[in-house]
Amino acid sequence: MKRHVALVGFMASGKTTIGRKLAKKLRRPFCDTDALIVQNHGSIQAIFANEGETAFRRYESEAIQTALDREEGSVIALGGGALTVKRNCKLLDERAYRVFIKVPAEQILARVRRSREVRPVLGSAPTLESVGALYATRMTEYEKADHVVEVARRSDATVVAEIVEWLRGTVAQ
Repeated sequence: MKRHVALVGFMASGKTTIGRKLAKKLRRPFCDTDALIVQNHGSIQAIFANEGETAFRRYESEAIQTALDREEGSVIALGGGALTVKRNCKLLDERAYRVFIKVPAEQILARVRRSREVRPVLGSAPTLESVGALYATRMTEYEKADHVVEVARRSDATVVAEIVEWLRGTVAQ
């Protein structure tokens, strides 16, 4: 049975920001899988540098499982590459409503460049081409979401309101 809401989308799409606000509005716990990974294993950059992407994806799968095992329904913000692991997709399909936070690649690039956070899968000098290429490889899984929210130039409050309205209609069915 689905009782969680999982926010999916590319890095820097605002999943954590929207997730916190959505959880508050729904009065549900919030879980950020990247934060769980950092809490349990150290910085994401260090994991990629010292253990590689395979180890990171394993830790990410563990964090998703932990979030989904919580008794009460949570709002869960997933890492941008979480859906590259088929097991994660299967778990989410069974136990969460997937909401794709869709942001144009140009906006993603601007956010990544403004951020102080290093994004290991993009390298130190991301370009529109590198962001667009990686985004394209993940788009098929993102678009399998139960609901897609176009975020470009919309306020967080508007995005949250759309998700709440969609959930009310979905859960009521």
